[in-house]
Amino acid sequence: MGLSGNDDALEKLKSARNLLKNSLERSKALGFAVERVGPNLNEIAQRLPHLEAAVRPIRANREALMEVGDHINRAVTPAASVLKVYDAIHGLEKSLLGDPRIDLSGYLAVLTRLEEALKFLKDNIGFAIQWLEDIVEYLGDNAVADEGYLASLKSSLKKLSQLQKDGDRSHLDDGLLDAALDKLENEFRRLLTEHSVPLAMSSTSPSEGTQACIAPSPLPVQVIQKLQAILERLIANERLEKCIAIYVEVRGSNVRASLQALNLDYLGMSLADFPDVQSISSYIALWGKHLEFAVKHLFEAEYVLCNEVFERIGLEVWMDCFAKIAAQAGMIAFLQFGKTVTDSKKDPIKLLKLLDIFSSLNKLRLDFNRLFGGKACTDIQNMTRDLIKRVIDGAAELFWELMVQVGIQREAPPPPDGSVPRLVSFMTDYCNTLIGDLYRPLLTQVLVIHRSWLKETFKERVLIESVVNIIKAIDQNLETWSKGYDDVTLSYLFLMNNHWYLARHLRGTKIGELLGESWLREHEQYKDYYSAIFLKETWAKLPSLLSREGVILFSGGRATARDLVKKRLKAFNEAFDNMYEKQSFWVILDSDLRETTCLAIVQTMLPVYRSYMQNYGPLVEQEANASKYAKYSVQALEKMLYALFQPKPARYGSMRSSSSRQFSGKFSYGYGSSPIGTASSA
Repeated sequence: MGLSGNDDALEKLKSARNLLKNSLERSKALGFAVERVGPNLNEIAQRLPHLEAAVRPIRANREALMEVGDHINRAVTPAASVLKVYDAIHGLEKSLLGDPRIDLSGYLAVLTRLEEALKFLKDNIGFAIQWLEDIVEYLGDNAVADEGYLASLKSSLKKLSQLQKDGDRSHLDDGLLDAALDKLENEFRRLLTEHSVPLAMSSTSPSEGTQACIAPSPLPVQVIQKLQAILERLIANERLEKCIAIYVEVRGSNVRASLQALNLDYLGMSLADFPDVQSISSYIALWGKHLEFAVKHLFEAEYVLCNEVFERIGLEVWMDCFAKIAAQAGMIAFLQFGKTVTDSKKDPIKLLKLLDIFSSLNKLRLDFNRLFGGKACTDIQNMTRDLIKRVIDGAAELFWELMVQVGIQREAPPPPDGSVPRLVSFMTDYCNTLIGDLYRPLLTQVLVIHRSWLKETFKERVLIESVVNIIKAIDQNLETWSKGYDDVTLSYLFLMNNHWYLARHLRGTKIGELLGESWLREHEQYKDYYSAIFLKETWAKLPSLLSREGVILFSGGRATARDLVKKRLKAFNEAFDNMYEKQSFWVILDSDLRETTCLAIVQTMLPVYRSYMQNYGPLVEQEANASKYAKYSVQALEKMLYALFQPKPARYGSMRSSSSRQFSGKFSYGYGSSPIGTASSA
């Protein structure tokens, strides 16, 4: 083996062997043993006759020459054993360079024999070298051999000893063990790859939110057993890290492939990709479903499989393996998406979305603790804790800020058309959503946790009282807003609109039950009061302009009567036109209230107008400019009055895109139904 590295030394050793052969009979047995040692020592044995001839002239001490045989015997015995094992190693080469998949158990058995042989060599080659060094030292001390020859032998043995100290086993087996281990690694990868099939699933688009229904497909038992057998040998040869890298690569890729059908591109969205939380709200619902699917199906299956494959190695190893798969396969991306939502701008809808995220995480709490509770999953644990804290802190802050924002809106101007401010329609539905069956338990739990972090307690009644106070604060806003109109009659319409909205839209709701029947009835009465005063101060004044006083129909006074009728019809038409033009921009959103209000106006106006035109219309109808005075027929007037207070689609259409603003600013006001209806079921 290593002795072949120095040809000069071998030549000298061969000459010395030739000299020693004729003088020492016992050296013949040594020569026979050396001939059976590997290629390197065999070469030495062949050259010993020349060495013997060279040594023959040396004049050595007779006693030393007699004893040198014993020294050689003691050295050659371990050297011969080492070389015999070395020959056995080469006998394993053909089997180990074959394909492990043909007979894995047989391959592993042969590999075990190789490991045992290499261990023997490693344990004994130093001992053999030491004996050989002793021979050289004895030869030198007793002048049995030429000093030049001995120096060459010492140099060769020194190189061999250095190789043995370096610990490079490839010098013992020419890299056979490494080649066999490489083949086992490839077989480990092949078994994993061929049996790691992405889960077959069908998924609809994210907007539809339908979750795929599939079941995990673990590896067959026989495959797991083969993987474990391969692992045992690879770990014994310090290749555990490579095994884990292969396992994580293959199984991680398999999980990612399984998730691709779910279209998870939205997980990579940043704050720059959406202006507010509403633009990403549909993805939050998907996020919850996809996260639950990934945890309960994919990561659960990988957790179990890691345990089965690496269970003989120890908990720390297989948990570390699972942690790497979870992180690389998308768990970090799921948590990062949640963090992105928490970083979005403040928005009332954001509170509901944060509660949705909390709900998803809370449902998976036990699964998270079990799957990701180990030391290896520290990064996932930290990100999860950070996300939960962000969600709870953000939701609590948004909730307590609601009352403050309602108060701030009191300083804003009222809607110019006297309709229901967007704040009123939005917040009534919003508060009902907050204390509904879906969000009330979540919000309560969030506030309890948040207060516990502050070393305080929180009772659910505080939540109820806070929501009720928000509605009462809105009620107070109405009085303040009503004073912002220059036209007092518009303030009456505004109060009529809003008191009716509160009474009608809160009756039969959670908030309505908490406010009580007397509160609802009070607002109905307010509606009736402001409806009556609005009518009295506006349309009810017009019939008085059609007075019959002074209109005497006889021949001498007909001209005078005609002038009075003209004058009064002109005043009525001007007053009607001014009032109609002004109120045509006013809005009563509720169709029932609009209908009853228009009916009250018609009943106040039309009987008087009809009677007046029937009695005095003929006086002006014969005039050339009759249309100037008899401007409206009864039917036309009725049609116009019933067309009042209609919402204008161009102005009062969808509010979904602007139902609320950042809390740092003000709510915007508008008309129409609140967009919360869809949020409550998100």
